[in-house]
Amino acid sequence: MKIRIPGIFLILVTMALFTSIVLAATTPSQTPVSAAKKKRRKHSSAKSPRYGKPLPATVVSQSSRYFVPVVATSSRTFRPLRKHTLGQGLWDEPTFADSTLGDNVDGEDLDVRRAAVAALGPLNGSVVVSDPNSGRILAMVNQKLALSDGYQPCSTIKVPVAFAALSEGIIERDTLRKIYGRTKMNLTQALAKSNNQFFAGLGEELGYQKVSYYAHLFGLGEKAGLDIPGEHAGRFPAEPPKNGGMGMLTSFGEEISLTPLQLAAIMGSIANGGTLYYLQHPKTPEEVAGFVPRIKRRLDIETQISQVEPGMRGAVQYGTARRINAITEDPIKGKTGTCSDRRTHLGWFGSFDEVNGRKVVVAVLLTGGKPCIGPAAAGVAGNVYMNLAAQNFFTAKATLVPTAMVSHGDTSHPASGY
Repeated sequence: MKIRIPGIFLILVTMALFTSIVLAATTPSQTPVSAAKKKRRKHSSAKSPRYGKPLPATVVSQSSRYFVPVVATSSRTFRPLRKHTLGQGLWDEPTFADSTLGDNVDGEDLDVRRAAVAALGPLNGSVVVSDPNSGRILAMVNQKLALSDGYQPCSTIKVPVAFAALSEGIIERDTLRKIYGRTKMNLTQALAKSNNQFFAGLGEELGYQKVSYYAHLFGLGEKAGLDIPGEHAGRFPAEPPKNGGMGMLTSFGEEISLTPLQLAAIMGSIANGGTLYYLQHPKTPEEVAGFVPRIKRRLDIETQISQVEPGMRGAVQYGTARRINAITEDPIKGKTGTCSDRRTHLGWFGSFDEVNGRKVVVAVLLTGGKPCIGPAAAGVAGNVYMNLAAQNFFTAKATLVPTAMVSHGDTSHPASGY
């Protein structure tokens, strides 16, 4: 026994040493990797001399010296996207619905209506198609939504702001304005890309009174239609918004309520050269036969139209509405809008097209969850135009109304204090 004990002891010691050597050999890189990770974490958390400290998670935009910093927790405009279900989900407005329920279609152009309904599909929204040369509503899908008290216009407000800035001589089409750093942009690029900083700066320079004047000139804050039951007038604030001031007013339409009918009327006035018609929605074939256009007022914007249209065309060619190019090659001009209002995402697109001398306006509003954004609304409008072309809408002659039959309403504007 005295001889065996040391032998066993030596064997155990040898096995222990061997095991430790094997373990060390199989994990030689753990310590260096761990040190490298710690070094990277330390470096990333340190203040960078070029970029400074990381922005707080709640800060969404601090775009220029004109634009007030916006904090996500204080603004409904910048509410982050959230997951939603097919129905109600986390939003007050559903994303998908039958948008035709309750509509009165007896006085509409049924071919145009079919084109609009098919383009909208299962999305919850409204599509208004109108004749810009008469103000007649050819189709109004989801009339309850179209005639409601309206929603925040998002970036569609940039179109009236562009006309205001041009009319007041603040900019011309090719005027380059500093956005941030060395980046500059002109009106065409800013409209096409829907640049918030550009239009926030214009709002600060124009001031509330001038913006209010031109907004009312285009029909904001008043009914767009003539004797259309249930229509609301929307809203324009009596003073600059508390959230973001003029920058938010002129880049996102903060505290403004716009209706699809108002957007269609604005687009119609640009498409026809400056005549703001009352929109009319015939309810019977007899009303269609006796239709007489009614002029609300004439806008002195003919010179500015040629400077605004390239940006609206650019939106479709390479900007926020470029998905239309995958649908149709028509020379469509339009403006998208994307934001959130009343616990619902909003997707706007106001547009007009002219083919073979025939013009048509298409205004789209989508409400609900994540799919409801401006580019999606532009896609709906693109499908409307494609469907109309398939029905030979642009090859058929439009019904002309003699000038003597056009009724001229009050051509003044309701703006005051300027």
